[in-house]
Amino acid sequence: MENSFGKITTLEAVLKFFHDEMTIMFGGFGGVGTPPTLIDGILEKEIRELTLIGNDTGFPHIGIGKIVSRGRAKKVIASHIGSNPIAGDLMHAGKLEVEFSPQGILAERIRAGGVGLAAILSDIGMDNEMVSKNKPRIQLNGSEYLIETALTAEVSIVYAKKADEYGNLIYDKSARNTNPLVAMAGDLTIAEVEEIVPIGSLNPDEIITPGVFVDYVIPTKGVNWKWAWE
Repeated sequence: MENSFGKITTLEAVLKFFHDEMTIMFGGFGGVGTPPTLIDGILEKEIRELTLIGNDTGFPHIGIGKIVSRGRAKKVIASHIGSNPIAGDLMHAGKLEVEFSPQGILAERIRAGGVGLAAILSDIGMDNEMVSKNKPRIQLNGSEYLIETALTAEVSIVYAKKADEYGNLIYDKSARNTNPLVAMAGDLTIAEVEEIVPIGSLNPDEIITPGVFVDYVIPTKGVNWKWAWE
């Protein structure tokens, strides 16, 4: 079988999409569900001044934390950074800008970006300057809300358990976390997967991310995808 949809490729092929001063959105929760091969590839390319959007900053040596800890990011939009003390040090030293967004609101801002909305309204964190600073407000039906802008990125990177050649994705339990939302919100989405199977092999009821949202699929380290087409 041939890779007829042209989505199955290699790390080397997709690294051309990454460059200095770009915005990257990533799936994962504390590193679980964050694509390790793509993270290592970004590090090896030594791109800098990145804006990163995702749930958290991982740990110093796990997940997106590997990029943050090496000072490659200029800004992070996340729900927390507490699991990565280096991120906190960089923030307090003025070397990393951090925009905090409550976890549920962050997820909804990403979802909004994925479905083409400009913003959402929220009354969460209105009395917390860390959340509400510089955000416009609006009156609606007698109540006041923050205008939370939708989030998108030049490239979204996600991690999945299985993919077929069209890019339909299945996730592994809690590693699913924010990945389905992130996959929708990138101008270009790259999925790193543990197993690549021929089209028609996945149960349609198990597919979480339809392949229409996925531009490229690469195997995670140690996986040789060619077996699926032989």
